[in-house]
Amino acid sequence: MAPSFDTNTQTVCVMDASGHLGFTLVQRLLQRGYTVHASLQKYGDEDLLNGISADSNKLKVFRSDPFDYHSIIEALRGCSGLFYTFEPPHDQPNYDEYMADVEVRAAHNVLEACAQTETMDKVVFTSSATAVVWREDRKTMELDLDERHWSDVNFCRKFKLWHGVSKTMAEKSAWALAMDRGVNMVSINAGLLMTHDLTIQHPYLRGAAEMYEDGVFVTVDLPFLVDAHICVYEEVSSYGRYLCFNHIINTQDDAVQLAQKLTSAAGSSSSSSSSPSPQSGDLGKGFIEQKISNKKLNKLMVNFEA
Repeated sequence: MAPSFDTNTQTVCVMDASGHLGFTLVQRLLQRGYTVHASLQKYGDEDLLNGISADSNKLKVFRSDPFDYHSIIEALRGCSGLFYTFEPPHDQPNYDEYMADVEVRAAHNVLEACAQTETMDKVVFTSSATAVVWREDRKTMELDLDERHWSDVNFCRKFKLWHGVSKTMAEKSAWALAMDRGVNMVSINAGLLMTHDLTIQHPYLRGAAEMYEDGVFVTVDLPFLVDAHICVYEEVSSYGRYLCFNHIINTQDDAVQLAQKLTSAAGSSSSSSSSPSPQSGDLGKGFIEQKISNKKLNKLMVNFEA
């Protein structure tokens, strides 16, 4: 899919540009000809972005705090698009019962700033599959889970699925504000991002055994996730939510391989109390039927030119 506009005339903001997704998005957008405002949290390492753009006029680096409204406005000035991914604050890195309030407040500030930015055409909001899969009725549903479904916050709180609580509440807050203020927004509900430094402590993995049993334990590779973000931004027909994954953990071999990756990365921390990959008792079935669908995104990306 060729862009329906000239990327060389587009200025977009990536916030936060210090994480795996944000950094790679900055690289890919520059390669496609965009001018990029790379927004880093105050603790972000500016040296991270040195040398990734041959044209210094194409990349501008901003220090912006998602809890400092004015710093967000400054980073968004003149931008027609925003790719927003929440990165936990440096002084509060762990997902717990308090993280939802933090993430909701950040989402609210960012969407309000977008509403106040006259040049803003579209916001791509990164959410998670954990804002979709955690429902009391998930085992009895006849239809596969997809973008129309939302996780039940009360169910998540009951089982201390804090990642699901935070992502669901933040995304709902963003959608409410976007609709109220007329901001054109799409969301990417990503599966577990498979990075080289992924460990068993990742908050997405709490409840992994249950996700595996239910056929909804999905993962996504970084290049595919980046392509999905750019595709939904450039495609004028994109709308609403998009479940994004390119692999599902639904065989014994998949589960064992993931468990080995996580425990080797975690080292001595592999005995963490957060729910890890499926346990041996869950591996009796050789194959688990997939009960989650990403057809909406796949259809949109058919003609995407990476």
